[in-house]
Amino acid sequence: MRILVSNDDGYHAPGVAALAKAMSALGEVIVVAPEQNRSGASNSLTLDRPLSVHQASNGFYFVNGTPTDCVHIAVTGLLDPKPDLIVSGINNGANLGDDTLYSGTVAAAMEGFMFGLPAFAFSLTAKDWVHMETASRVAKEIVEHYLAQPLSCPALLSINIPGMAYDALTGWEVTRLGKRHPSSPVMPTQNQRRETLYWIGLSGSARDAESGTDFHAVSEGRVSITPLNIDLTHNGQMQSVRDWWGLR
Repeated sequence: MRILVSNDDGYHAPGVAALAKAMSALGEVIVVAPEQNRSGASNSLTLDRPLSVHQASNGFYFVNGTPTDCVHIAVTGLLDPKPDLIVSGINNGANLGDDTLYSGTVAAAMEGFMFGLPAFAFSLTAKDWVHMETASRVAKEIVEHYLAQPLSCPALLSINIPGMAYDALTGWEVTRLGKRHPSSPVMPTQNQRRETLYWIGLSGSARDAESGTDFHAVSEGRVSITPLNIDLTHNGQMQSVRDWWGLR
């Protein structure tokens, strides 16, 4: 069993080291991660320049690109044989609801999924990797369970783990994505030349955090497991768009 580990916080992040260690009990682990923190990179590929791959003293490979670049390079040329599954994380903070659209952690897993690999994105809701031992244990248990009882087809799962002691967790729940309020306004500042610069505002609070959502599960101390799909087709609007354009 070859397990590809990646993330968006960079190859030096505590989360990827903890995840690689947890996965090492389940198979051969290869880490290919970004050289720098690329949080919020989403599914971007670097197409305007070539990419370099180097190996750190701990054996981790790092790429001067995005999380998607890392997985793409690993699967399409760097690794032989190819990995059997991919795990991404452990992210420094939650990836709930709309976060999944921006998350590099989810994007790394999604890139593997697009190549037909089972893919898992792990996020720890606490910042600064507090209760990393909980997240590592949960990640190992989920992948171990998958290896013992595989799903009928490759899956893309986003897992959010509450930042608390393992024994304090109240359970596990399969959830749907919730929704956030719009982000806070941008935060303007000035550089030494008095040019205005803008920081992206903070994420909004939860708007849809009803029972059954990922927001609700983690707020109740449960591990949230959300199956994701990359088909963006809005099937419910197919007929209305046909009617709008005068088609049958």
